[in-house]
This record gives sequence, structure tokens and C-alpha cells, in this order.
Amino acid sequence: MASLLYRLGRFSARRAWLIIVAWVVILGLAGGAFALFGGTLTSAVSIPGTATQAVSDELAEKFPAASGGRGTVVFTTTDDSAFTAEQKTAIGDLLTDTVGLDNVKSSTNPFDTQAQIDDQAQKIVDGRAQITDGTAQIDAGQAQIDAATAQLTAGQAQLDAARGQAEAAGQLEAAQPTLDAQQAQIDAGAAAIAAQQATLDASRTELEAQSVTLEQGSDLLDLAAGIRQVSVDETTAVASLQFDTSLNQVPAESKEAIVGEMDNAGIDGVTAEVSNDIAASIPEILGPGEIGGVIIAAVVLFVMLGTLIGAGLPLINALVGVGVGVLASLALSGSVEMLSVTPVLGVMLGLAVGIDYSLFILNRHRTQLRNGVPMQESIGLANGTSGNAVVFAGATVLIALLALNLTGIPFLGLMGTVGAVCVFVAILIAITLTPALLGLVGTKILTKKARAHIGTPHAKVVAPDKPMNTVRAVVTVIAGIVVLLIVAIPALSMRLGLPAGSSEPLDSSAYRAYKLVDDKFGAGINGPLLVVADLDTAITDDDLIAEQVRIGTALKAENDVVAVAPIGASDDDLLLAFQVIPAEGPTSESTEQLVRDLRGLDIDGVSSLGVAGNASGNIDVSEKLADALPLYLLVVVGLSLIILIFVFRSILVPVTATLGFVLSLFASFGAITAVFQWGWLGFLFGIHDPGPILSFLPILVVGVLFGLAMDYQLFLVSGMREAYAHGAPARLAVQRGFHAGRTVVIAAALIMASVFSGFVFSNSVMIQSIGFGLAIGVLLDAFVVRLLIIPAVMHLLGDAAWWLPKWLDRILPNVDVEGASLERTHPVHPVDEPEQETVAAPRS
Repeated sequence: MASLLYRLGRFSARRAWLIIVAWVVILGLAGGAFALFGGTLTSAVSIPGTATQAVSDELAEKFPAASGGRGTVVFTTTDDSAFTAEQKTAIGDLLTDTVGLDNVKSSTNPFDTQAQIDDQAQKIVDGRAQITDGTAQIDAGQAQIDAATAQLTAGQAQLDAARGQAEAAGQLEAAQPTLDAQQAQIDAGAAAIAAQQATLDASRTELEAQSVTLEQGSDLLDLAAGIRQVSVDETTAVASLQFDTSLNQVPAESKEAIVGEMDNAGIDGVTAEVSNDIAASIPEILGPGEIGGVIIAAVVLFVMLGTLIGAGLPLINALVGVGVGVLASLALSGSVEMLSVTPVLGVMLGLAVGIDYSLFILNRHRTQLRNGVPMQESIGLANGTSGNAVVFAGATVLIALLALNLTGIPFLGLMGTVGAVCVFVAILIAITLTPALLGLVGTKILTKKARAHIGTPHAKVVAPDKPMNTVRAVVTVIAGIVVLLIVAIPALSMRLGLPAGSSEPLDSSAYRAYKLVDDKFGAGINGPLLVVADLDTAITDDDLIAEQVRIGTALKAENDVVAVAPIGASDDDLLLAFQVIPAEGPTSESTEQLVRDLRGLDIDGVSSLGVAGNASGNIDVSEKLADALPLYLLVVVGLSLIILIFVFRSILVPVTATLGFVLSLFASFGAITAVFQWGWLGFLFGIHDPGPILSFLPILVVGVLFGLAMDYQLFLVSGMREAYAHGAPARLAVQRGFHAGRTVVIAAALIMASVFSGFVFSNSVMIQSIGFGLAIGVLLDAFVVRLLIIPAVMHLLGDAAWWLPKWLDRILPNVDVEGASLERTHPVHPVDEPEQETVAAPRS
């Protein structure tokens, strides 16, 4: 590989314009592909196969009217006064018009709905009064019947007595006609009373049935008492828009059309704020913060290299690489669903590794030029040695990113793939365009002072001749580990979730909508749950309300449930749907627990309870990602050990490198939790409403930080191994390798951290947390683990650091990361002695 890269470097330097034109053409092709095939990005995170998705699929099949995603629009008066009749009419007309937009299935007029709720409450009051009056009338009628019955009974007694007297007197036969006539009158009266009683009983039964129905309706209203569409002060109203598909499948154009409709509503004295479900912002790929991060990286390059040309060359390479990688990736967005943060991750990685990888080759080339190596030869050697290490180190990043596909989570696998594409392009740029540009600029890559001393002993770098102090090494290891463990403490309370409207920028419509609903209606209205009850047997129309009350009452009895409203029944009468309003917002711990409690609730006659809705979906996504993290971490850590055993032909070096990675990883988790979940220093980063950590952030940080940590490990420890292999004592080799590689590692880490931290000031909390996580991870790993703990541990291990079982040594292939074989076949200028070569060699 080193020889191939050597030849490629010389060819690129000789045919510089050919290489430059080729990359310009590739950039143009990537841009053309994006223009032709690019689609839109989505801000909705979803994972197939979750419990929420299963409920949504069941609703789509059995209860289409209740299926499809929902979003809300919050209307509020500008002067905090009650809505006027004209404003209500205008809002109703606006909502009716939205149904004509693509993907909008229906809309709910909040004023009509609230009026219906209020009317139902009044109807129950009126109905109870009517039932009371009807009951009084029936009781009065019953009293009359009872009186008539008593009179009839008395008449019958008198008739019976008369009959007895006639019979005793022997005059029964003569009195019989009269007695029979009187008996007929009494029987007719009894029949009339019986008929009246039957009518009265029927009326009473009907009245009791009406009373039961009325009370069931009252119970339903009581269950849903916490749900309002118009605030009590009548200054704010919440309208619902239902889509014909799930939220994550609604095209961005359709959501943008709704936002445009609301922004242009022009209702005098009323503003319309669109919820996060509809107005979730697509983050800008490059904003002021990101540009600021690149400027800081340029300053670091200038300070290190001393020339504008030297500082500009890695930046040019990185920008070209980002353009090719991101545009090519975005060209896929028309055929696959791509999360909005995916190309931003590509930009982050492309800029960071693009600058660093070019810097490593450029730095080696500068060192060789100062030592008098001819221009073409120096470019070839730099590409064959440092470029070889760039390829190898880049391969570790590629493997870590592509391994995200092993999680089985589509959007995360796509993020890893896009990031890998951008890193792969950065590698190709580094080993082709960097040599080409170096060939064009010639010796101008050096400062004037350095050009004046090319090839003289004055340029020679003196290597250390004393190892590190052992006491200092022990203190460094202990102090470094303690610091990382302290920083990692907040990670013990890390909670995972997805951003809600409270995480949107303060000046965004989504944030204002979230806060309005929170203030006027309660936090739970921002995260309603959709509960689906699968019944054992079909329900009849007569029993529907009673069953809704029974199940709704069981749901309302759960902790942290504010209100329960029935939605309806499926066509086969085997499914009942309810809206459940939690006590707190969609990202709260109580809402998470409520989802679990509802799913585990056992109700007679209900075979299963499913929970859907945005809050439920976010919880399912977060749990699935959390479940995938341990396996992914195990794969990455195992991969780390195997790769480093190959590279360093050692057991303890890979173990210490991996343990260092784990320490810096959990320390970065702790810092992320402290800032984004606890709110520490939130004012510095614009974190106004702390909440759960982005659910896919831990896995993403593991993948990216692993690759970058191994880069810095290779830069430093390969120099130590080279010095050790050249005969230096183990502890002196550690010091020489550290001395040789520290400058470029410090510069590379500062550049990466600068680029990543530029994204901390994005308008999206997703991008903010990713940028912060990667920036703090790089800083902790580079400056605490690689530059302090690892050299100190290597010093304490001494010769044992390079121990390898003989049987393993025989079967392991020789991975020449430093390109030492190339250096042996292409000896450099005599002034450049072996121990000076290590200044640039520890690039890997």
C-alpha cells in the first residue's frame, strides 16, 4: 500500500492540473446528481417494528378514521382578549381551506368542538331536570293509580259483602243481575287501572333508561373534563389537522404548505402558531456557527504552519471533499427517507477529517522539505508514509460508521453510511488532491525562514534523551482517570428521548405553540396518547357508551392521567380508541412511565391495550436505540482491540487504548447530560429548556469518537513503536514518540473540536447536541487520554507494553502503518536521521 501511495503522490504532483480538474468534474457531477435526483429531508424520527407503529398499522386497517398523523395549530389573540365572532369565523374558514391542501384529511374547528362540549354539558343539566320532572309526574300518576286502586278495592269489598248478605237472605238470585252489573263496573275499572299502570311502568322504565344513558354521557364528559379546545379565558384555541398518513411519511412540502397558509392567514388581531409536528425546522447545513468553527480551524492551521498557503490548502481540500460527499449523499434523498441531520453529520465529519488528513500529509512533507528532501520525492514519501497512515486511520472511522448498519435501525444506518461516504471522499482527496496542490505551491508551503535553511543542520529537530519521570507518570494516570470519572458522573442519570416543541428555537412558531398550549391548557395537551383497546367480543351499539365509560374509567385511574376522551369504535366493533392526556409533557419521565403502565394494564374483556401517538413513538424509538447501544459498543470495542493488535503487535497497547476510549466516551456522555439534560452552562449554548438526550446521540458518538480516538492513538503510539523498534529503550521510546507526534495531534484535535463546536450554535437541538458531544469527546480523548494518560501508562508498562505471545506473533500479518518499508527503499537526505523522521512518522 505504501509503495502504491508513493507512486500516486508523485503522479498527482506531476499531473497536478489533471487531478484538480478531475475533482472539479466529480464535484460538478455530484451537484448535478443532487439537482436531478435529490428529494426532501424529514425531521421525524421513526423506526419500523415498534409497538407504536403496530398500533398505527392496526388503526389504518380497522379504524381508518382515527389513523394518520395529527398536528396542531394554536390560534391566539394578539392583545390577550377574547376571540370576537368575526375572528372565530375567519379561523373556521381558514381551517376549512387547509383540507384542500395535500395530505390533509380533515381539520377540527376548535370553537365548534368546544361549543359541542359545552352544549353536551348543558344538555346533561337540562336532561337531568327533565328526568326529575318526568319522575315527579310519574310519581304523581302512580299516586292517583294507587288511590283509584284503593277505591276499587273498597268497592269490591262492599260488593262482596252485599253478595254475602243477599245469599244469606236467600235473595241472591233476585240480586244477581244488579251484583253482576256492579262487578262489571269494578272489573272495567280494574282493567283501566292496569292499563294506566302498564303505561306508567313503561314510562318509568324509559325514563330510567334515559337516566342511565344521560349519566353515562355525564361520566364520559367527566372523564374528558381536562380536555379543552378553547382556553377558559377564550384567548387561545387549539385546532387539529389530521393527515392521511403517519407524520414521518408526510412530505415536507405538505407541511411547508400548511405553515405558509397559516403565516399568510391575515386574520386581524390573531396569530397562528404551528406545532412542532408540522413546523419542525430543517436545520441549515452551514450557518454562522459552522463558518465560525472553520475560521477557528484556519487560525489553528496558520499558527501551526506559519503560512496562509499552508493554512488554506487543508481547508480547500476539506471543502471540496464535503461538497462531493454531501451532494452525492443528498442525491439519494429522493429515493430513501433521509433524516434532516444526516447531511449535517456528513458536513461535520467531512470538514473535520478532511482538514486533519490533509494536514498530516502536509506536515510530513514540510518536515522532509526542511531536511532537504527533493520536492517530488518528498511528496511521494509523505503520501506513502503519512498518507498510508491516513488510509488506515480513515478505514477505522469507515468501519465504525458503517457498523451503525448493524443496529438494524434504518435511519441510523443511513446516517452512518452518509458519514462513511464523506470520510471516504476525504481520504481520496487527501491522497490525491493534497499531493497535487503541494506540487503546485512548491516550497511556498514553508515559511521564508524555513526556506532559507532547507537542508541545513539548523532545521534538525532534537529528540528527547530522557524518559518521563515515573512519579509524574503515576500522578498523571491517577489524576486523568479521576477527572474523566468525575466528568462522567452525570451520565448515570442520562435519559434518552427525541426533541419536542420546547427544544425548538425561542423565536420559532413551534416553540411559541408549545408554550401557549402549556400555559393555557396544561403540559399534557402537548403530548396526547392514543390508546387502542382490542376487545374479546364485538360490542353492540346499545352497550357502546357503557363500555367506553368502563374502559375509560380504568384508564383514568392510572397515575398521571388528566383526562380520557373516547374517539370511537372500529367497523367490526372489536376495537375502541381513546385519547389520553398525561399530566406532564411528552418528554417527561412520568409520561414515559404512563406509556409503560397503560401497555401493561389488565382490563376484563380487553385482550390487549396499545398506545400510539407522538410521545409514545418517541419513547419506543428511544428504547430501541438504547437496547441497540450495548451490542454496538461491544462490536466497536472488540473491533478496536483486533485492529490495534494488528497494528502494534501488542496485547497491552490495544487494551489500554480501548479502556482510554471507554473512559473518554463516558466522560463525554456525562458532559452532554450535564449541559443538555441538567441545563448546566445552558446559557452559553442556547439551551433554554433542558430535556432528555437525543436518543440516537450515544450510538452516534460511539461510532464517530471510536474512529477519531484510534486516529490519535495511531499518531502517537506508532511513533513510540518506531523508536522502540529502532533500538531506543521502551520508556525513552515513549517520550520520543510523544515528542514527535504531539504537535500534530494537538493541532488536529483543536481543528476537529473547532469544526464540531461550530455546530453547537445551530438552530436545531439535534445538531447542537451532536456537535457538542463530538467536540467534547475529541477534546477529552485527545488531551486527557491520548496526550496524558496513554504516554504515562506506556511509561509505566515499559517493555511489557510491547509483549505479544510468540504463537500470535507468528500468525499476525505485518501491518506497516508507518510506511517504514517504503523509507528503507527510498532513503532520505542524510541530514534527516531516523529519530528525526519520527517527527512526521507517527501519523496513523
